[in-house]
Amino acid sequence: MGKEVKTNAMRILDRNKIPYEIINYECDEFIDGLHTAEKTGAPVEQSFKTLVMSGKAAAGGNRQYYVFVVPIAEEVDLKAAAKCVGEKSLEMLHVKDLTPLTGYVRGGCSPLGMKKQFPTVVHESAASFDKIYISGGRIGTSITVNPDALLKVTRGQYADIIQHN
Repeated sequence: MGKEVKTNAMRILDRNKIPYEIINYECDEFIDGLHTAEKTGAPVEQSFKTLVMSGKAAAGGNRQYYVFVVPIAEEVDLKAAAKCVGEKSLEMLHVKDLTPLTGYVRGGCSPLGMKKQFPTVVHESAASFDKIYISGGRIGTSITVNPDALLKVTRGQYADIIQHN
């Protein structure tokens, strides 16, 4: 077996001496988190997707970007998420803007190792697990990591940011 090619996400975990597990799966193109969990056998409730959003541009035109890590089967509550980061409103980043901003492609976007460290919010349900599954930084790679360690490295916070029906 060849040497594992490290992603930025893995290098950051290595540098911070945070243990993680790599799970590779066959995948040529974007698939959603539920299909990824199905392919890897990861428990759905412990599997999280990474969403990048922007606040409204301030008077000078500078937008602030935010990273939200939410359970794969859930949707972000935009009002709760905006309130959590002190914005009036948020909008999802357009797919075409994802790679230039983060360095990652859709389906391989990890909350770790983006070109810049953006304010990060992890859904509070992650705190109840020893490990959660997140993107490893490329399509076909997931990693497991302790959620508290993830928060430490991203300087993030836990919050209730999903829709409740």
